[in-house]
Amino acid sequence: MRDVAIVSFAQSEPHQRSVEKLNEVEMLMPVTRAALDQLDLTIQDIGFTCSGSTDYLAGTAFSFVSTLDGVGPWPPIQESHVEMDGAWALYEAWVKLQLGEIDTAFVYAYSKSSPGDLPIVLTRQLDPYTAGPLWPDSVSIAALQAQAALDAGVVTREAMAEVAARSRRDALANNPHAQLRFDRSAAEVAAEPDHIGVLRRSDCPPITDGAAAMVLAAGDRARELSDRPAWIRGIDHRIDPMAIGLRDLTDVPSARTAAAKAGVGDAPVDVWELHAPFTHNELLLRRALGVPDDAVVNPSGGALSANPMLTAGLLRFGEAAARISSGQANRAVAHATQGPALQQNLVAVLEGDA
Repeated sequence: MRDVAIVSFAQSEPHQRSVEKLNEVEMLMPVTRAALDQLDLTIQDIGFTCSGSTDYLAGTAFSFVSTLDGVGPWPPIQESHVEMDGAWALYEAWVKLQLGEIDTAFVYAYSKSSPGDLPIVLTRQLDPYTAGPLWPDSVSIAALQAQAALDAGVVTREAMAEVAARSRRDALANNPHAQLRFDRSAAEVAAEPDHIGVLRRSDCPPITDGAAAMVLAAGDRARELSDRPAWIRGIDHRIDPMAIGLRDLTDVPSARTAAAKAGVGDAPVDVWELHAPFTHNELLLRRALGVPDDAVVNPSGGALSANPMLTAGLLRFGEAAARISSGQANRAVAHATQGPALQQNLVAVLEGDA
C-alpha cells in the first residue's frame, strides 16, 4: 500500500445557517482556493479531483458539473463525483492514489441546505418501497433511534445533554469556523422542552450552508508539500441494511467493523472526530468504537456545531488532520456517516510522523 496523507485543509469561514447572496460556485471558490494556496499549487498541479454533493439539495440534475467552475476545469482535468458526503470522495481519491498513476488528489464537498426543507429532502435516502412513501423526516427517524437507545438503557438523556453542552462549548473555545457555539451547562440543556420525540433542539444539529476542501498526496510528494503530513494509515467503509426494520437501532455494527478493519484498536488514540449529527449518535458511536470515557472527542464541536450536508463527514477528516499537522495529536480517528440512523460508516486512522 502507498503512503497517502492529507496535506492541506480549508473550510467555510464561518459556516452559516444561510448563505443568501452566493450560489454554490461562489460559496465554494474561496474554500477550494484556500486549500490550494496553502501549498502554492494550482488545479493543474493536481492529478485527480473528486467531489461530494447531491443534486437533491440543488434541485438541478448534474448540478455538480456547474460547481466545477469553482475549481477550474480548463484545460481539462481528471475528475469524478460521488453523490455522498465528501468523505467518500476522499475514499475514492485514496483508492486512485493507491493505483500509482498520480501523486496528488484534490477533494471537496459543499451544500446549500437552507433553500429547502432538509429533513424532508433526506427522506429520499430511505428505501423507495416501504419507508420512503411514508415521508418520515430525518429528525423523526433520529428520534426513533434515540427512543430505542433510551429504552435499551444504552444512553441516557443526561448523557445526551452533556454531549450537547460540551460540543458547543468546545466549538466556542476551539473552532472559529463553527456555526453554533455557546457556553451553557448540561443542566440548562436538559431543562429544554422536547422538540421531536425525546430530542430537544440542542440534541439536534443546525442546518448549515458550507464547504470544505483538501489536498491528498502520496509518499515523497506529501513530504515535499507538508512539514507534517497527516498519514492515512487505515481506512474502511461498511454499510448496515437500508431498511430501518432490519436493524438494531441501538447498535452500529458497520462502524465497529470499519474501525476494526482500519486498525483503530492497534494503538492509543489522541483525538476522535466522530460524525455524530445528533447527541445520541455520539454515544452510540463511542460504544461501538470502544472510545474510552476520558477520550478527547470532537474538540472542533463536531456536526452539532456545523452540519453542512455532504460536507460534515469530510470536515471530521480535515479537523483530525489539522490537529496532527499542528502537532497537537499524533494519532487520530476520523469518522463519517451517511444515511438514516448511522446506516453507512467510514472510519480512518490518521497519524503523524513518529
